[in-house]
Amino acid sequence: MAEDKPRLARLTSILTQLQAKRMLTARDIAEHHHISIRTVYRDIKTLEMSGVPIVTEEGKGYTLMEGYRLPPVMFNEEEANALITAEHLVLKNKDRSFIEQYQNAISKIKSVLRLKQKENIEFLSSRIHIRNNENNEKTSHYLIQLQSHIANFQLLRIEYLSLNKEQTKREIEPFALYTTNDNWILIAFCRKRNDFRSFRLDCIQQINLTQEHFEAHKLTLDQYFEACRKKCLDTPDIPLSPAPSTFAENQKT
Repeated sequence: MAEDKPRLARLTSILTQLQAKRMLTARDIAEHHHISIRTVYRDIKTLEMSGVPIVTEEGKGYTLMEGYRLPPVMFNEEEANALITAEHLVLKNKDRSFIEQYQNAISKIKSVLRLKQKENIEFLSSRIHIRNNENNEKTSHYLIQLQSHIANFQLLRIEYLSLNKEQTKREIEPFALYTTNDNWILIAFCRKRNDFRSFRLDCIQQINLTQEHFEAHKLTLDQYFEACRKKCLDTPDIPLSPAPSTFAENQKT
């Protein structure tokens, strides 16, 4: 019976992984749990025999049948502590929409914690202090909205005020987001410039959603950053695209 406990914990963890991701490969599972591919096959078979509706897509991996939901997940002490630490970090973020949605999510997570865990995290919360953004500035409110537009490939019209106080209107295809120096940056394909450009969220004055959808760009985010670095190296005197850490601050949009 003692030998079954590690496997039971692993099966539960695999279920959680399946619920958290749209698609999970056998190699993903094997590497996460330090087991062989053959053991993964056995574990998946065991879960299927216990009634879990796992869909196998040949050559892609495993996913849970649409509509299937697991009971609320229980957190151990370390996981609960990590969530509370993350909450403090998020509260110092400059995007208001991010903070609001995270607080909604963390409230739901806290509701499934045991009483003792709730007492512990309330105490821990009073003993954590983050010194970033001491004045709690909130400079943008678009982060969560833009995440949805990126995922749905929706064309946007924006009004943008650059750091040089130049106001323009753009049609953009949102591509990715990153943060640097406490500021969120949107990378997008600008139809006016016919090229990728970066836009600081705190410089976006207005976002108007269109009904038009665009084709997903084949370029990955890593490839984009690599192209930025190469442009910097190729043209050291007149950089066309600064390195990612300074890209938005220096680029003329």
